[in-house]
Amino acid sequence: MKISIFAPHWGSNDLPPDVFIAKVKEAGFDGIEMSLPLDRAQRDNWVYKIANAGLDLIVAQWETVFHSDFAAHKQALGELLRNACEVQPVLVNSHTGKDWYTPQQNEELIALAADISKEYGVPVVHEIHRSRFSGHPMLLLPYLDRLPQLQLNADLSHWCVACESLLEDQEPMLARVLPQVRHIHARVGHPQGPQVADFRAPENADALKAHLAWWDRIVELRRNAGAERMTLTPEFGPAPYTFTLPYTAQPVSNAWDQNVAMLKLLRERYCM
Repeated sequence: MKISIFAPHWGSNDLPPDVFIAKVKEAGFDGIEMSLPLDRAQRDNWVYKIANAGLDLIVAQWETVFHSDFAAHKQALGELLRNACEVQPVLVNSHTGKDWYTPQQNEELIALAADISKEYGVPVVHEIHRSRFSGHPMLLLPYLDRLPQLQLNADLSHWCVACESLLEDQEPMLARVLPQVRHIHARVGHPQGPQVADFRAPENADALKAHLAWWDRIVELRRNAGAERMTLTPEFGPAPYTFTLPYTAQPVSNAWDQNVAMLKLLRERYCM
């Protein structure tokens, strides 16, 4: 099974395309995960330059979080997913629904994503994320019962916060959820937040160990299922995800350095 590791555009949004793409290439990533502009010329410029650099593309759709009204959310979701699928990325990672929408509303959004995925032949995965329909394990499990083909992006750092734990007491839940995962956001969280200050620091050893164990299981499940490819994106983000010092707001660590360090760890663990 091919393991592909993607660089997050999040945190580098201020860089011009050529500068960011060169940075990604220099670090040794296989591709880029990013949200694409709705402006077709700007979108196609990004897509062309990424492909010309020999990099793959995962498109992230998160902008629907700005739409609390269900009808506006659904309309935006359709527009954003079609904009993403038109460029034929490896997959689309979607922030879908709200934890306070009704199950019927969230399932309507999931069905829309499934229809667009089928129309364009592009996989759409739904990110495990706070405030989405998947924001807590007990919110997600009923959807899996009704929608057994639902495909997920595992950003389990969010559940560490939601459950205020490293999920030590939720093995049956993990056994149910992990087989549905098709993409991983490789960020290390902790019981009080979605991102540790530095995953390499000794005080974060337990959190890193827990996340690696989850990722190991997902990779093994995909191998056993005969999958041709598994994708992962280190996703340490900028402030306020990155801790800052009081009054000065200076970051205590560099998110890009964390992502490159995680890239190296993942390569050594899964690609050797």
